[in-house]
Amino acid sequence: MRSFPRVLAALIIIGSVKGDQKKLTEDQKIELLRGLLSEYATVKAPLPRSKKPLEFRSDGTYDKQHWLDVGKQSGPAARIGDLVQVTHIDIEKDAIVFEINHGLKNSGSWKDHVQVGIGGGMAPISRSDANAPGGTNIVLRFPEAIGDINSADVKKILAPVLDFEKHSATENYVDTLPPEVKVAIAEKKPIEGMDRDQVLLALGRPLHKSRESKDGVDYEDWIYGQPPGRVTFVTFAGPKVVKIKETYAGLGGTVAETPKQP
Repeated sequence: MRSFPRVLAALIIIGSVKGDQKKLTEDQKIELLRGLLSEYATVKAPLPRSKKPLEFRSDGTYDKQHWLDVGKQSGPAARIGDLVQVTHIDIEKDAIVFEINHGLKNSGSWKDHVQVGIGGGMAPISRSDANAPGGTNIVLRFPEAIGDINSADVKKILAPVLDFEKHSATENYVDTLPPEVKVAIAEKKPIEGMDRDQVLLALGRPLHKSRESKDGVDYEDWIYGQPPGRVTFVTFAGPKVVKIKETYAGLGGTVAETPKQP
């Protein structure tokens, strides 16, 4: 029975090691801080202003309706496509708290609520590539202790709301578009309902433009291609595409409508 105390001591040590496996080491904390603090991310879902950290679960889910309700009460901190920065991090036993754009210390300015028309669309006059107008706080909550996780893992978890990958402003804009418009842009073809910016992304700048008024409506044709070959007419009524016509123009001036693909 002399060995019993030794066995008991060994079991206590093993149990202690297993119990500590989910505790963060100092090296892990340092890696998380280095990999996340001051990082920039593109907003993938509307971020409301909130002094109390917005809850985001480690399984990649969150209460979207609650976030929307907070946004209605407190206003937006960032819109889809905005660039935000992680300005402070608190690492707790079962959570990581992120301060975004200095939290509520960044109140924005009156310019953030003013918009101007650009190519048929609207955009805030103070919007820049540096930061979104306001700040907020997000807490990444784990069901138990944080455990063995690194900054790359955290970025993947937060991907539904914050994209830490580097994207251009055009890519960010395209990500916000309806699926059918995104497909049309990728396939380099116009569809009805597009605005001018979207047509430019799909086809580029037209060779010619023509305008006319009919029954009190202003129409504008964007013309792509030239004889001999296919010529595409994209017709706008106001800001939107209302008609698309493809023809084949020969050198002799003959024009025939391009047959539709079966």
